[in-house]
Amino acid sequence: MATTTAAIRGQAAETVVRPSRSLWSNAWYKLRHDRLTIVAFVVIVLLAGLAAGADVLASQVFNYTFEKQDLLRTYQKPTLQPLAFLFGTDEIGRSQVVRLLYGGRISLTVGFVAAFVNLTVGVGLGLAAGYFRGVIDDIYTWFVTTLQSIPTLFLLLIIAAIWTPGPATLTVVIGLLFWTGISLFVRGQTFSLREREFVIAARTIGARDARIMFRHILPNVLPLIFILAAIDIGGIILVESALSYLGLGITPPTPSWGNMLTNATAYFVRAPWLVIPPGAMIFVTVLCLYLIGDGLRDALDPRIRETK
Repeated sequence: MATTTAAIRGQAAETVVRPSRSLWSNAWYKLRHDRLTIVAFVVIVLLAGLAAGADVLASQVFNYTFEKQDLLRTYQKPTLQPLAFLFGTDEIGRSQVVRLLYGGRISLTVGFVAAFVNLTVGVGLGLAAGYFRGVIDDIYTWFVTTLQSIPTLFLLLIIAAIWTPGPATLTVVIGLLFWTGISLFVRGQTFSLREREFVIAARTIGARDARIMFRHILPNVLPLIFILAAIDIGGIILVESALSYLGLGITPPTPSWGNMLTNATAYFVRAPWLVIPPGAMIFVTVLCLYLIGDGLRDALDPRIRETK
């Protein structure tokens, strides 16, 4: 009995002494035990690795380049002999699997880089407008309202008429047109955080505005920014695919999952195997990114923080 009582007291003391986890350590604990988010992250890393190694795989494994044509083997059904025809060939005898790897490089690069531009512009402007308010916020609100009132499709048509669509142009355009959502979110969060006690204390001791914004306010917004970033990347990949499908995005012969899908739909009856791979890649990538965003939300939301 004495041994049992001592053990219970020891456990109680350990429970009292044990420090509570911080937000980041608690989030990491949750993510490690969220199998669905981990699987989604592994799939994204695998797809990114395959896309990054497209040159090596094309030359060493498939022995086929993405622009190589074989008019004697058009509409070749999927076969393992040769391995380059694993997903078949298109209307001019190009390897579908090799073009899928190069298309993944383009689509993923556009998604991640455009999301980075999106975050850089949106977070910077949202922080400035929410912190300084006044005239700066009025100009910001007018500009965002004007930009959102213009149909995005019309803007993209004008841009496509002026500049030839390409990976670099499309990345910059998407990054500079789709930042308003995250910027408005950061602005709203900054409105509430700038009146908190720790910001008032920093201002009292003479901290500069830039230091307050980037050292005190921004870290409190970062967890939710990470969530929005994961979702935005998936949305941008869908936008790139839709624009390429409409002929306003990346144009052939440069492959992307969007223009591969566009090209395949014209031959759907004759070669249905050309439609499935790019469509499946878009679906799996966007689904995994949304699952990662949902997992980050569960892990970083302090309202559902566990006390384990």
